Amino acid sequence: MAKQEHTFEGICRNIVTRKFHPVYILMGEEPYFIDRITDLLLKHVVLDEAEKDFNQLILYGSDTDAASIMNAARRFPMMAEYQLVVVREAQLVRDIELLTHYVKNPLASTVLVINYKYKHLDRRKTLAAATGKTGVLFESKKVPDYKMTAFITSLLQERQVSIDPKAAQMLSDFLGNDLNRLAKELEKLAIIMPENALKRITPDLVEQNIGISKEYNNFELIKAIATKDVLKCNQIIRYFEKNPKNNPIQATLPVLFNYFSNLLICHYTKDRSETGLMNALGLRSNFQLKDYTVGLRNYSAMKVFNIISAIRTTDAKSKGVENVSDTDSDLLKELVYRILH
Repeated sequence: MAKQEHTFEGICRNIVTRKFHPVYILMGEEPYFIDRITDLLLKHVVLDEAEKDFNQLILYGSDTDAASIMNAARRFPMMAEYQLVVVREAQLVRDIELLTHYVKNPLASTVLVINYKYKHLDRRKTLAAATGKTGVLFESKKVPDYKMTAFITSLLQERQVSIDPKAAQMLSDFLGNDLNRLAKELEKLAIIMPENALKRITPDLVEQNIGISKEYNNFELIKAIATKDVLKCNQIIRYFEKNPKNNPIQATLPVLFNYFSNLLICHYTKDRSETGLMNALGLRSNFQLKDYTVGLRNYSAMKVFNIISAIRTTDAKSKGVENVSDTDSDLLKELVYRILH
């Protein structure tokens, strides 16, 4: 288990209070957390703008090597408490394991930051082990789809902004777990809210400024499917057909798959009380629970099995497998018909 101070929140908290580690290796497939930590270090390590020319160095993995990085890290700061050395695209440093020689005995006045994006250091090798002892070895993981609404809520709480659960779900369904894009959209919403107004993001605000319909979206499609509202399902599908750019089938299928996969979990959960289902699904609020309790009544476990199989088949066809002429709209219409009947 990660040390508490080596969680994303803990690392950020320590940086803001200027409790620095001499080495940070930030690795993993989610660039958002790596960028956030690096930006905080760039802001807080060298405080005087005039000193940054002497005490802040940014290197790029394609243009450097381990020896150059170690030479830079072993310099002393000029008329400042710390110097900051950031290595971007460090996954391109071919001899990166040689940094172990420095990491085992780092300079206390240097903060060395290694951005190892989209890849992972081999934890069995010496660099990862040494960093774990003298600095921070942080793995930046993707946020699972089912945790996105909670993540959106917590991200906005940092700005002292709240969000309606439906608005959070609309953003999650529309943007997926692309955190950099999400952060930009939330920044836009936070900026346009009047200063004297209640800081709360509503479905109307999302619809007006992000381009997501509050009536015709994947969230509403799930509700209509759960209740077997054929008319509403058809209205949403027709809207998707007219607005394919904002409603691609590749965004809808994962939402359907996630819902029916969770519904299958509900079927095989012994405790079907509100608390039991929330625990089984990992939900923090009961906002989404109604879709599952209604779905349990309308779809048997065997039907759910068949629906999941149909979603997989549709996904393959949308990528051209055994499909010559059907459009994405045709595929979605056929899938929803099979779900409802």
